[in-house]
Amino acid sequence: MFLNTLEGYNVFHQDIPRLPMGKYAHIITLRETNSFALFQTDGELNLSRVSLGRAKEHQGHAPRIVLFKRKQSTPERLTGRELLRRYGLVNDCEYNSAHFCKHCPDCIYYGYAIGDKGSERSKVLVDSAFSITSYDTSHQQFTFNAPYENGTMSEGGKMKSALGEQDYVVPQIYFPSVITIKDPTEAEFIYVINNIMRTRRYGAQNTRTGSMHNTITAIIFADGEIFSNLYLSQAVYDTLTPEERKKTPLERSAVLDAMKTAVPTLLKEDAIVSHTFAEEALQAMLQEIHSVTSNEERLKLLLTQANEETNRYAQTYGVSSKESKAAKK
Repeated sequence: MFLNTLEGYNVFHQDIPRLPMGKYAHIITLRETNSFALFQTDGELNLSRVSLGRAKEHQGHAPRIVLFKRKQSTPERLTGRELLRRYGLVNDCEYNSAHFCKHCPDCIYYGYAIGDKGSERSKVLVDSAFSITSYDTSHQQFTFNAPYENGTMSEGGKMKSALGEQDYVVPQIYFPSVITIKDPTEAEFIYVINNIMRTRRYGAQNTRTGSMHNTITAIIFADGEIFSNLYLSQAVYDTLTPEERKKTPLERSAVLDAMKTAVPTLLKEDAIVSHTFAEEALQAMLQEIHSVTSNEERLKLLLTQANEETNRYAQTYGVSSKESKAAKK
């Protein structure tokens, strides 16, 4: 066992179960842009017109920037896959292609679909996240160019006309997000949290920009699903004072305090059996996780355990099991 802080809570499975068993780990995360990010589809930022808040006085509608689920999960999956390759646990698996290996931690935890060659349902649930602030105060449009090698826009007396405009999400825009793990094992739980904490770049053009910081503000173990990302963003908006909402950008400390207030309120509405780790209890747990993920030997031990349990699951219940049975016929 890696986490002494969770000893006696019975929140993990020893092995990945075949059927849903009603154990949920919800990781409440605040995603904050640290540079100019690009969350777009078809050349435009993803937007959705929704209510600013849930309170009666905040029912006015405004467009919010949307961080679609794949723009969150894909970078985090790639972070995990990078570590698996580093330590020689994945060699023959290619993400988002027909060459998923179907048995590594990434394939089994996050799922895959390869047409008629098989699929695995994701055990890590991620949904679209909504900015706390409206689109008007969350974006900025820039004109970009493509200079010649001499660093100017002209060569041989001719001006280049390669100019364009791009709409970016500005720094210090906040996206509250709930990441849910269904029926986690201890290795899976730490693996997913490590991916969240290590991932630094999201969205398009992430080799040039898109830096983002993730802060885990609470971890909730429950017997069912909890509130949505939209509800969380709206509840945080309601909790902020009028003076705090007027500030551009929002103060990070004010947003974190609003998250801490909003989560228990929303959780009470869900009326499920739950246990929340926040404040000192959360920090103690995260410190234990960091002691594993920042120590190479312990990290290798964790990844090896995760790889062994996903391989075991694949051989018993997954596509690998069906393929082996078909081969014997």
